[in-house]
Amino acid sequence: MSLEAWFMDGSEEDQRKPHRLDPNRPVSPEQLRRLGVFHWKLNADIYEADPELEQIRKEQGYSYMDIITIHRDTLPNYEEKLKMFFEEHLHLDDEIRYILDGQAYFDVRDQEERWIRIAMRKGDLITLPAGIYHRFTMDETNYTKAMRLFVGEPVWKAYNRPADDFDIRQKYLASLQEC
Repeated sequence: MSLEAWFMDGSEEDQRKPHRLDPNRPVSPEQLRRLGVFHWKLNADIYEADPELEQIRKEQGYSYMDIITIHRDTLPNYEEKLKMFFEEHLHLDDEIRYILDGQAYFDVRDQEERWIRIAMRKGDLITLPAGIYHRFTMDETNYTKAMRLFVGEPVWKAYNRPADDFDIRQKYLASLQEC
C-alpha cells in the first residue's frame, strides 16, 4: 500500500482526527516528491536485519539511529510533547522517520501554504527536507513506535515559524522554484 496524503480542512477540531476536505483531495507521491518529501515502504517486522533499510541508510548516509515510543504510558509529559510536536516548525537538517508500529501524521506545507496531511503507518519511512515547514501529531490511536535517523550526530532543535531568515529555508524555497 502506498503512502496516503491529502489536503487538510481548516477545522480546529482535535488535531488527531484525519481533517480531510469534503470532498477529499488526495495528494500523490509525485506531488510530495516535488516538495522534497520522499517515502519508502519497508517490512518493519525485520527492521533490525532488513537489507533494504541497510541499503537506504548506506546510500543516504544515515549513520545515527534511535527508537522512540510515543504513547501516554511511555513518553513523559505526553500531552505537552504532542502540543510541542504540533507547532509549525522547520529543522536545519532533514527529518527522517521510520514507523515500526502504530501510526501517526506528518503535516507539511505546500508551495501555496496549504497543509498536506501524510498518514504514516507501520513500515513507512519518510524524509522531510531541511527547511520545510511541518508538524507532527498522533492519530486517534495515540500510539506509534518510530525509528529516528540522522546523518551524523542527532540534532533535535526545531525552529518555530516564523523562521524564514534561515539560509536553509531560503535554499528550500529556491529548490521549489527549480521543479
